[in-house]
Amino acid sequence: MDFTEVPVTSDKKSKKKKNKKAANKRASGEDNGESAVAEKKSEEKMETGESSSAAFPPTFSVSEIKNKQRRHMMFTKLKQEKRKVKQTLATKRNSRSDTGAPPKEVPKTIENQRVFDETTVDPEDEEIAFDEGTDEFSAYFNGLTNPQVLITTSDRPRGKTVRFCEQLASVIPNAHVYYRRGLALKRIIPQCVARNFTYLMVINEDRLVPNGMVLCHLPDGPTAHFKVSSVRLRKEIKRRGKDPTEHSPEVILNNFSTRLGHTIARLFAALFPQDPNFIGRQVATFHNQRDFIFFRFHRYIFKNEKKVGIQELGPRFTLKLRSLQKGTFDSKYGEYEWVLKRHEMDACRRKFQL
Repeated sequence: MDFTEVPVTSDKKSKKKKNKKAANKRASGEDNGESAVAEKKSEEKMETGESSSAAFPPTFSVSEIKNKQRRHMMFTKLKQEKRKVKQTLATKRNSRSDTGAPPKEVPKTIENQRVFDETTVDPEDEEIAFDEGTDEFSAYFNGLTNPQVLITTSDRPRGKTVRFCEQLASVIPNAHVYYRRGLALKRIIPQCVARNFTYLMVINEDRLVPNGMVLCHLPDGPTAHFKVSSVRLRKEIKRRGKDPTEHSPEVILNNFSTRLGHTIARLFAALFPQDPNFIGRQVATFHNQRDFIFFRFHRYIFKNEKKVGIQELGPRFTLKLRSLQKGTFDSKYGEYEWVLKRHEMDACRRKFQL
């Protein structure tokens, strides 16, 4: 028998080669089209001036710049940009009220949550005006007397107390320092009245530090007893100015709102003359906050027509009222208008006496 050979595998191989060639042509055509599109986009970016992502890395820090001037310039630009962003955020916050957002809440403090006191002074009250016209300080406020202050100490005062009295005498005009020499206050007061003194100030000390003050208005009182704390002399104050001059200072009295506080404020005001010398530019401040009276002594300096600076001269100290007595000092038979009772009066932190 005769057999004939049929070429089957050769046709299949040729068909596979033809299919591969056609697929390669199509892929090459697509690649050429994509590359042409990418080249066109890159040319458009170059024409419009856009920088490619390869020119500047995404994480760029100013510290990598080696040129010092260039680095400083870039750093200032970054700070300006951050400042602008903060300003825009602040303007957005401030404009919330215009857009109907709820207003910003006022923070709660002990001062603005203060319990109302019935003895709060109304300056337009006729009764208060009558009391001020007939009280012990009326002669001073009517211009009939000039303040004369005698400053003394407890027995055997030490260095800091002596210097504190001397600096108080330089702050208060017409003040004189005399050492006590073991005399009782009941014997000192008639001598002060005979020499036309209007005030007697006694500085007490404990453990070489001033801790108390008795302020007696002459000749009819009243007498106030204060606790003294946080005493700092002129040498202990940083950036202090030169020693005060002999000019009469201005007096500032802050936050004395009750009847008791009003009396204490008038007691301090009568220490200084009513006609301050504005040439000296000196200010004595008694600031009441939570029944603590802070004393500061400043000189203000005119930098230009709009700006004014202050310079502390010293001394500085803090007072806490312990008692207020009618008349002159009398520890046995004196009549007290007000006495501090800590466990009763300091029970509520939001109620103040001055």
